[in-house]
Amino acid sequence: MDFPIRRLRAPLYALLVLLLAGCGGYTTKVIESPETRELAGWQKPYEVNGQRYNPLRGHKGFQQRGIASWYGKKFHGRKTSNGETYDMYGLSAAHKTLPMGVFVKVTHLGNGRHINVRINDRGPFIAGRIIDLSYGAARQLGIVESGTAQVNIQALGYQQNDHGKLTYRAPSNYDSGSFAVQIGAYSTAENAYALAARMRVRYGKAVVTKAMINGRQFYRVRVGNYQSLERAESAVDGFISGGFSGSFVVAFD
Repeated sequence: MDFPIRRLRAPLYALLVLLLAGCGGYTTKVIESPETRELAGWQKPYEVNGQRYNPLRGHKGFQQRGIASWYGKKFHGRKTSNGETYDMYGLSAAHKTLPMGVFVKVTHLGNGRHINVRINDRGPFIAGRIIDLSYGAARQLGIVESGTAQVNIQALGYQQNDHGKLTYRAPSNYDSGSFAVQIGAYSTAENAYALAARMRVRYGKAVVTKAMINGRQFYRVRVGNYQSLERAESAVDGFISGGFSGSFVVAFD
């Protein structure tokens, strides 16, 4: 029914190019528009197999809870999304939308350990996973053997040296924007439009967008108009409980 990026492990590399084939056999594309043409490649909206992600610009108190995973030897020495060379032994991480260079505090909810890491890559594109840690960071958190762990992410900002003491300068607002929840993708237009009509009565806004995925036409149903990422992510739980198990957040163009 729905084909979001749920089975891929690798983060998204080399977003500085406009169109490329991902290392996991998926297609990635940077979205160009007059509003974003002056931005760096990693700052622009992008799609992975038709699912859109809008990199965030700033935030006050950004927090996120979910599953952390890690990546290592296969990508050691390769380019990250911001053009740096990935060092699996360093302390870095991949996130789908946080600005590059921002430091985040990652707390392992199982053992209480925490670590500060710098975002320099995109990913992970798997259901429920919110951050992909370097091997070095995963080792310090104690998740190398388990592979994944429930964590809490708190954005700290951009690291700076304040008279010999490391401090963090927080960006303004990552959370603002216009978001919806995609609850399904159908190969039959009638099914998609019928569902959107029902959702529109209940939630006020529901749209159908078209997408070609692996040569097939799909009709994606997107519901709601949330003015913060946090509210949209909270709404996802309700849709999943209501039977739309593949629901996830998308940003409006």
